[in-house]
Amino acid sequence: MIPGARLIILGRQGAGKGTQCVRLSRHYVVPHISTGDMLRTAAREGSELGLMAKQIMEEGGLVGDEVMIGLVDERLRKPDADSRGYILDGFPRTVAQAAALDGLMAGRDPLIVIDIVVPESELVRRLSTRMICANCGHNAPIADGSQTLCSLCGGQLVQRADDSQAVVLERLKIYRANTKPLVDFYQGRPTFRSINGAQGPDQVAAALASAIEAAGTGGSAPAGLDGRSIRGGR
Repeated sequence: MIPGARLIILGRQGAGKGTQCVRLSRHYVVPHISTGDMLRTAAREGSELGLMAKQIMEEGGLVGDEVMIGLVDERLRKPDADSRGYILDGFPRTVAQAAALDGLMAGRDPLIVIDIVVPESELVRRLSTRMICANCGHNAPIADGSQTLCSLCGGQLVQRADDSQAVVLERLKIYRANTKPLVDFYQGRPTFRSINGAQGPDQVAAALASAIEAAGTGGSAPAGLDGRSIRGGR
């Protein structure tokens, strides 16, 4: 275990970030902080920034960088994240947010950044065949539609409207344009790693744990996707 691990998990839609973040949260005993959960919690708690975010979302707008950065700052100051660490899922989404996060991290342990890499063809297959529980939100990648009920809560499985192949391709295009620069922003750092996400969930989890341990302790980096070292450095 890495005391006070501070992690950012990057990866395109369908890379399995959500599933792996839950596992990592349990393994390292740190909170899993996703953008959606953070926005809903802030709105429910009624802080000034939370109320601003709630109004923006209710009006159908996108919460801007300034509000998002403020909400993240509030969340990371809470006792669980401040003392133990956290896993950020869905933040930062832009280089501007990443630069602001660096400012918030001043004087703290460095961020460990992991990019889960999956070929685009596999992402399209995963997203266009997965089902979502209408009750609990659990992902169920059932290609033939034979399973109709959630294995966790028994709720009805449905396909998300934004998981059609055309929409998936457009979402991946937006990722390339807006979010991929984050990899360029982080990849020169000694605490950056990329891992092969085109494996089974258990294999991905093992690769994540190995990469995090190496990045956090300064040990030898594990092999990269091409078999070579993936340790960053300037």
